[in-house]
Amino acid sequence: MSDLTNTVKGNKTAPSAAENFGLTNPVLWLSGGFIALFIALALYDSVLLSSLINTGFGWAIKIFGPYWQLLLLLTFIIGLVLALGRTGNVKLGDLEQPEIETIRWIPILLCTLLAGGGVFWAAAEPIAHYITVPPLYGEVASPWQRAINALAQSFMHWGFFAWSITGCLTSIILSHLHYDKGLPLQPRTLLYPLLGDRALKGATGAIIDACCVIAVAAGTIGPIGFLGLQISFALNSLFAIPDGFTTQFIVILFAIAIYTLSALSGLNRGIQILSRWNIILAVALMAYILFVGPTGFIISGYLQGVGTMIDNIIPMATYRGDENWLSWWTVFFWGWFLGYGPMMAIFITRISRGRTIRQLILTLSLCAPLITCFWFTIVGGTGVAFEIADPGSVSKAFEGFNLPGALLAITQQLPFPTIISLLFLILTTIFIVTTGDSMTYTISVVISGSTEPNALIRAFWGVVMGITAIILISLGSGGVSALQSFIVITAVPVSLILLPSLWDAPRIALRMAKAQGL
Repeated sequence: MSDLTNTVKGNKTAPSAAENFGLTNPVLWLSGGFIALFIALALYDSVLLSSLINTGFGWAIKIFGPYWQLLLLLTFIIGLVLALGRTGNVKLGDLEQPEIETIRWIPILLCTLLAGGGVFWAAAEPIAHYITVPPLYGEVASPWQRAINALAQSFMHWGFFAWSITGCLTSIILSHLHYDKGLPLQPRTLLYPLLGDRALKGATGAIIDACCVIAVAAGTIGPIGFLGLQISFALNSLFAIPDGFTTQFIVILFAIAIYTLSALSGLNRGIQILSRWNIILAVALMAYILFVGPTGFIISGYLQGVGTMIDNIIPMATYRGDENWLSWWTVFFWGWFLGYGPMMAIFITRISRGRTIRQLILTLSLCAPLITCFWFTIVGGTGVAFEIADPGSVSKAFEGFNLPGALLAITQQLPFPTIISLLFLILTTIFIVTTGDSMTYTISVVISGSTEPNALIRAFWGVVMGITAIILISLGSGGVSALQSFIVITAVPVSLILLPSLWDAPRIALRMAKAQGL
């Protein structure tokens, strides 16, 4: 270990241009080649691609669904134990004070991890569960209880477990091995405690990194593509702008331009500026809806919805009674979030240096989820309240699982509907742009091997993912839908990479506590 540490930390020659751009890294060719093959097959025979993906999707859900449910549950529980015990005082990253102040750190976390789900899913999922009751709860006569159950189910999907898997345990491992031991800030480092040098060198390390890059690229390309589809639909509904490929193309080009400029401005400017303004806009919209919307329903729904979620969290987390429902809801979401896990951990490790384990885990596992739940109540809870008062006012627009339709049906019932609708579209765009920026950063870190990757390589990956999204939506919504299902398939190897963190993170946290005299 010491030899490896000395090798990493010792004197090295300056990297060449090829190394800076990752051209000598096999991960670039493995991940880039796989994405290129995916696009080529989509262009050649999209029907065949969809058939292959649907088969793989069904297999992943059936075989790995129960494992994913346990993995997320245990990650949350173990994380809380580490945060609340003496290990909670451990400082991460060999730094006494946080590198990024709290007022900037929290907005970056919220905007990056909440992403596009923070708007369209917040509007659509509560109304979806209100219309079609989750099987765990069953039919109830009271519209109020039906609404509470719908909110509680939505909270579970976007709450404690979803946030925990993005870095509660894995960030502890990466912080120690990267900052204290000098190992690379790459997904392969997560398996170093298990595999030793084999995880860092040769084909094994390259395959580990490539799996994670493919998963997060797919998970980012999908929302970028859906951004084009959803914004185009909304502009057509609001201003009769044609809802076609041209509009979708322009929307995605605009998004590419924003996060390319953000990437070129550097980590300490672009992402922080976007995150700060996005949080300001989100808070303003929350305050507005809370004031002019169904205030009593929102407050009561949030309190009782959170209480219902906590009361039923174990039954919801371990529910296996309806595999078909799980494949479209809980297990689908778990696969999506798992795919982001290692790369999000790299990003969180990079921005959380100097934080304690308690600060990191309680912010990720409790504070951020509770804020997310309140946001879902503000947006989706308002929609459910409108639906109860006027049946069909939201559900009709949502028919066919129309996510932007549900959002517009809600905003159109508020004062100044056009302005509010536009602000929500801007908010969605910045959410996804922030995620695109942060994920291009982490991909560039992995490919280049530097925690300060060249701005041009970050811009390159951002443009590549945007162009990929454009190609897929040119095939129709089926192209992006196939990618969304593919995200779940990519979660299979990634979930295996995350598994050892269940025992490695506690062991490393205890070792760090001892070293820091705690």
